Amino acid sequence: MTGTSHRRTLFPRTFLAAALAAVATLAAVSPAPAAEQASTGVVKVSNTVDVRCAFLIYKRSGDWYFPAGAPKGTVWLQHGFSRANDHLEDVARRYAAAGFLVFAPTLPSSDIFGCTVSNIGNNTAFLNNVADLFGKAADPNDKLGRSFADAAAKAGRPGLQLPAKFVFSGHSAGGEAVSYVANRLRTQYPAAFARLSGLVLLDPVNSFVGLNMATAFNGLNTTNLPIHAISSPPYAANGQASGTVELTTDVHRDFLGVRLTTGSHCDAEGASTDSLCTVLNGAPQDANVAVLQELATTWATDDVNGTVTATHRPGGSRYESLRGAGTIQTLSGS
Repeated sequence: MTGTSHRRTLFPRTFLAAALAAVATLAAVSPAPAAEQASTGVVKVSNTVDVRCAFLIYKRSGDWYFPAGAPKGTVWLQHGFSRANDHLEDVARRYAAAGFLVFAPTLPSSDIFGCTVSNIGNNTAFLNNVADLFGKAADPNDKLGRSFADAAAKAGRPGLQLPAKFVFSGHSAGGEAVSYVANRLRTQYPAAFARLSGLVLLDPVNSFVGLNMATAFNGLNTTNLPIHAISSPPYAANGQASGTVELTTDVHRDFLGVRLTTGSHCDAEGASTDSLCTVLNGAPQDANVAVLQELATTWATDDVNGTVTATHRPGGSRYESLRGAGTIQTLSGS
């Protein structure tokens, strides 16, 4: 079955796109401390990562979060349109506290060459270059390996190896980006795709134009790669749940995640969100943020371990308590 690309009608984002993109660009170049440590033992390091754009090499801001112990895997955590990596710090720290190394880059929201996180013209060539980061992640001398080695040294972990297993997790348009890159690994970097353990999508949203998400999901539907979403209800901020509709149309599985029945598009950003998100999309509720982070980290852990935590799946005690309370609804493929 071939999916369709469900177009967004986002009056806030189309009207304020240029202004918000400028804010995201400023956030991307803001200086940050070399390393920060929270009470959980998580260490955050900020540096850059090289990403090709047309005939240029962009040095993009990259945040790395190191868990206290040996990481169980690597989470690529990608922000959405008009946002930056620091907006996902809350959930990044939760992933790291659960034992993951987290890599959170800032990708442009506007660019004259189309090198953007969301497809506002034709960003597929740029996303192919982003895929190259992960396709060559096993090479410590390639782009991602160099950025990781620099971050590990700054974090006081110079002997640490980049974990072989990856989980891709993206919010909003970042959900489309990580899905497209996952499918690109499938077609162009099979060895790297074999190390990809799963996708955890956080209220994914289709791009303004193009078929990147439909292409990704139709390709990934032919695989056994775990794919789960934690979405909010349909409304203007998420294009009437366009990414969730695409997922459940193109991927034919009984369980594809949950919808938070009173969720906000800003839930994934949690405590690190700001007024640019909440004034347009509604403020996240602490209870919803906690559930999102609990499910995301549980499913990501299952993905890298090759396990199924029954309590957090349909029929399980925790899952059914959330469903019985009206907190979540089940997403399944058509």
